[in-house]
Amino acid sequence: MIVCGDDALAARLAAELHGVYRERVTLVAPSARGPETAPGRARASALLGRISAAMARPAPVVPDPWSSGEVLLPIREVAAEEPSEEVLRQAGAERATALALVYNDDETNVRGALAARRLNPRLRLVIRLYNRKLGQHLAELLDQAAAMGGGSGGGGVVGGGANGAGVFDASTTVLSDADTAAPALAATAVAGTSKVVHADGLLLRAVERPPSGGEEQGDPGLCTLALLSSTVNDPAGAEGSDRSGPQAPVLLPDEAAVAAATGRGRLVLQTVTQAAPGSPRRLAGRTAPLGRFFSRRLRWAVLGVIATVLALAVAAWWTTGDEPLHVTYLVLLDLFSIGDPAVGEPVSRQVLQLLSGLVGLALLPILVAGVLEALGAFRGASALRRPPRGLSGHVVLLGLGKIGTRVLDRLRELGIPVVCVEGDPEARGIALARRLRVPVVLGDVTQEGVLEAAKIGRAQALLAVTSSDTTNLEAALYARTLHPGLRVSLRLYDDDFATAVYRTLRAAHPAARTRSRSVSTLAAPAFAGAMMGRQILGAIPVERKVLLFARVGVAGHPQFEGRTVAEANRPGAWRVVALDTAGPGERPAGLVWHLHPGYVLGPDDQVVIAATRRGLAELRDVIVDDLRRNGR
Repeated sequence: MIVCGDDALAARLAAELHGVYRERVTLVAPSARGPETAPGRARASALLGRISAAMARPAPVVPDPWSSGEVLLPIREVAAEEPSEEVLRQAGAERATALALVYNDDETNVRGALAARRLNPRLRLVIRLYNRKLGQHLAELLDQAAAMGGGSGGGGVVGGGANGAGVFDASTTVLSDADTAAPALAATAVAGTSKVVHADGLLLRAVERPPSGGEEQGDPGLCTLALLSSTVNDPAGAEGSDRSGPQAPVLLPDEAAVAAATGRGRLVLQTVTQAAPGSPRRLAGRTAPLGRFFSRRLRWAVLGVIATVLALAVAAWWTTGDEPLHVTYLVLLDLFSIGDPAVGEPVSRQVLQLLSGLVGLALLPILVAGVLEALGAFRGASALRRPPRGLSGHVVLLGLGKIGTRVLDRLRELGIPVVCVEGDPEARGIALARRLRVPVVLGDVTQEGVLEAAKIGRAQALLAVTSSDTTNLEAALYARTLHPGLRVSLRLYDDDFATAVYRTLRAAHPAARTRSRSVSTLAAPAFAGAMMGRQILGAIPVERKVLLFARVGVAGHPQFEGRTVAEANRPGAWRVVALDTAGPGERPAGLVWHLHPGYVLGPDDQVVIAATRRGLAELRDVIVDDLRRNGR
């Protein structure tokens, strides 16, 4: 396996493949010794150094039922700024099973993918791209190139990897760490939001249920995906990682464990449905055309003038007996002061003319105000909105880069009021905030007055997702001085640092809730699963653990083929959540999610499974072991 990247995601992905899947890994990353190394690259190199040091420590020999007896070599490092053809050849792309290109720049990943496909048409590619449309077209292009070059592009077959068995699969998978992590980050900022996986025509929705307290709960859902930490609703509780001990969340528990855990919240799979193809997305903040240019007060004033003119026309028709069209014409002439004076005419006609003149005087400032508001609307279309004066109960989103843009989109889909804070007026998410008419405060969050301008004192949560750990931490500490009970969620790269921050903030503010998430930690399992040939649909965070969803063909899987659904499930590793009755190339899928436990899985079936990281690795190892036993 080859991993090419320049930030923390590359280091975490290499560690995931090496430590969880037991693969031989080559990591291509920039050297941290150069004088002009970017801060993000230096952080990734430092993280890689800690991972490599951990891998190099001698460990006790533990019998592994899935091991083939081979010695696992440490991660091999190749120092290079970009994945050129020569660098890929040096990394062994011509002999590799899979290659991941996870640079922070889309163009670098595209160039590397084209060079890798030329070197090895049978290479499985996993590409990190922020641009969704470009990713779709690139995957089709590279799969066509693989088919012409002799690969089996477009498949989903599990390859042998470093262990030497299996079938080459030259498929191309395009993933986005921003799309993977954004729902999780948004969910940490607002309590009670659902967690959604939307991919490949499927829509999976999971919701958190509070502890039952021994009482019967309504709508148990399709299945229980996880038991939450026993202290998940306690601001001073555990952080929900593997190091939380017996208080840690339990992934994919069996029915006995669910029945016994009366004091714990649950993550329940609510629906597994087909996603409507091409359904238009709701645009948050969309208003009527007139509302974009004219204020409500001005619109009411214009309606009042129109009603008055109609009333004057009716009064003139009733007093003079003239035709309605003619009297309306006379009223309009009097309104614009261009009619003849009503000298020598009846008193009623003279009174109506005077009233029409007064209405005309009121019409002039209304017309001027309309022109000024229309000009202001055109000029303000390119300007950013300021937070309204009485705003409260909103989420302050710090950072509008790649991750912040996706989080903003997710929060607006949920209908949550947001105020953004960004120091760069040319940031990626500024255009989206302008289009959605979301208030934005431009300024350095470390400067006094910026968070106050975002109305942090009346906000319900702060979501700090900049690329700088220190900026996120500084913003959180300052926000807590202004609003001690504020819910805070931080994007942090280093897990050890995140744990230390969590414990410190918990001790300093025991009544407030603090959560931290790492984008690379959330995204790495999905990228690793794709490199192993799994059709990863998405990932759902369970506190600081990750649960993966994948589509798996039953044929060739001894853990599924010929077994009932109940026998195929393995608590703590994987669970069958739906049956896909359509063929591999047929969409939309025919989904069956209320599966009978006694249904026997056949070789033509495809299943949607929820799995832990170790569970996906075990499924792959079982296939390799079966292939070896049968001499294939």
